[in-house]
Amino acid sequence: MEHLNIAFYSDDYLPAVDGVVTSILNFKKGLEKKGHTVYIFTAGDGDHRKKYEKDNVFVTKGIKFAPYPQYRVAVFPYLASLKAVKLGVDLVHIQTPFTVGLGGLITAKMMNYPVVGSFHTLLNHKEIISSYYPKNRFVKNIMNKYMWSYMRFVYNRCDSTIAPSKSIEKLLRSKRIKNVHMLPNGIDTSIFNQKVDGSAIRARYGIKDSEKVVLYLGRLSAEKKVDTLLKAAKVLLSKDEKIRFVIAGTGPMLDEYKRMSSSLGIEKHVIFAGFVEQEEVANMYAAADAFCIPSTFETQGIVAVEAMAVGKPVVGADHLALSELIVNGKNGEKFAPNNYIQCARKIEKVLNNAEAYKREALKTAEKYSIENTTERLIDIYNLVLS
Repeated sequence: MEHLNIAFYSDDYLPAVDGVVTSILNFKKGLEKKGHTVYIFTAGDGDHRKKYEKDNVFVTKGIKFAPYPQYRVAVFPYLASLKAVKLGVDLVHIQTPFTVGLGGLITAKMMNYPVVGSFHTLLNHKEIISSYYPKNRFVKNIMNKYMWSYMRFVYNRCDSTIAPSKSIEKLLRSKRIKNVHMLPNGIDTSIFNQKVDGSAIRARYGIKDSEKVVLYLGRLSAEKKVDTLLKAAKVLLSKDEKIRFVIAGTGPMLDEYKRMSSSLGIEKHVIFAGFVEQEEVANMYAAADAFCIPSTFETQGIVAVEAMAVGKPVVGADHLALSELIVNGKNGEKFAPNNYIQCARKIEKVLNNAEAYKREALKTAEKYSIENTTERLIDIYNLVLS
């Protein structure tokens, strides 16, 4: 393939750290390694513009999204169209379907650029509706009722829509979204690998060599179901007090989860690590003996893949993408969604046999390397360009 100028449009970008941002950064890295140029259009403020512009990031003025302040809504993203034309863009890839993403779609249609869309988030998930939609019940019902209609409007105007897992591919097809291709997001195996050392993290939090660590890393919001892990922790600690639970990340439920750990009487065994800088994420996985992801919201569960790449077994809810990713007795264990008793039992199982899961966990992660997934992304680009 000849050199391409590719424009990523996303309402979600740094300093937010989540699956969408990780996907953008990893594919940008993979594409640039193969000689292509990636421009990113997003929303932010003047500080963001100064900080990221050297990385071919173009920031449109945005206002904070009140329910989740690290996200911003672009005020008028369509001026970015002029910049895209000047840059000689060959292809538009929208990462999110809202103001910036819609601006990217309009740009693509105005200029007759091929356009690819990625589906990252289940926007009508009940916890998303409850937490982030307007509180007015009538408005909430309207948005819930017509969200899939809006998704069809956006994604059916793309030449290809990327689903990050088979379960999401099946869901999109059932919702009458066309031209769907399954492509998981990649991970950087030069960063996430079994050579990473977690000893400094354990020392920082005073974790003894005799103690086992169960890690959750990600957004602290209702749909991530961290309450299931905290309840499971109480069950496990009633049997063995030499376990520490590290909850890494931030979000709207942070204070609630802190209160919950206190009310459960397990606060001495739970470490709320807060926001983790990108350069320390791999070390955080390495410090753990097992990774737990109780979420029923995952379209792929990229953090689970990262944990496996560091050689850690993953315990996760048997739902959506995690059902495909985790294989019982191989790279981890699955439990019935929201079932904290079963979650505790599966965590106990992997903690007692962590080394036995390591080989299959590493083997699974290899399939998701940036190199492998970028090759498949380029195949999709070739398809729409032709």
